Amino acid sequence: MPHYFRPGCTVLMLASALCHSAAYAQAAPPPALNNVLKLSAKASTDVPQDLLSITLGTNKQGANAAVVQSQLRQALDAALQEARKAARPGLLEVRTGAFVVEPRYAPNAYRSDETITGWQGRAELVAEGSDTAAISQLAGRLTTLTVAQVTFGLSRQARDKAQAEVAAQAIGRFKAQADAYAKQFGFDSYSLREVEVSGGDEGGWRQPYPMVAAARAAGSEAQPVEAGKEQVRVTVSGSVQLLPR
Repeated sequence: MPHYFRPGCTVLMLASALCHSAAYAQAAPPPALNNVLKLSAKASTDVPQDLLSITLGTNKQGANAAVVQSQLRQALDAALQEARKAARPGLLEVRTGAFVVEPRYAPNAYRSDETITGWQGRAELVAEGSDTAAISQLAGRLTTLTVAQVTFGLSRQARDKAQAEVAAQAIGRFKAQADAYAKQFGFDSYSLREVEVSGGDEGGWRQPYPMVAAARAAGSEAQPVEAGKEQVRVTVSGSVQLLPR
């Protein structure tokens, strides 16, 4: 039977294709605008560190695990009793650190495994806060423990204040760049399309002191410490639309 041309079907197919094209045109994203300028501006400042953390500890070893644990507990309890007298919320806070007892092994030439020859353990106490003088003096008084590490940091209040100041500087530089570039390219002004403000401060506790150097000062009237500075940075990046005259 011969196939005949059906005009109605062609019209329906054409209409369907046009509808599909219209739907695709609506779903497709709009083309990128012209005269868009991407910019980035940074600002930073060095802020004196206002937090101090001193870790003190003691090591014990012996043939009996219970004895080693008891010796560690006695040394830690004595240090805690002295430290709690000086504790003040936010200024000088005290907490316990590591407390571990583990076996000590020696190779056995007659067996494939290792033989336990004794036990060793370590207990730590951490004194930290914003009163650096009181913390360093306390570290010198805790004679049952030895200074293991000294670190400095930046408080949230100091960081937030510095970051707000630095952000204002970075935003000012971003706006100044956008205005200058707009005029250099022959445009009258600009409008902000998108912007992102991010902080790039390093954060955390800084400047760990070597254990050997710190241990020599244990037992003195005060643990010698000297805070440094921490850099707080802010980056402002985004794009602007250049507007004609």
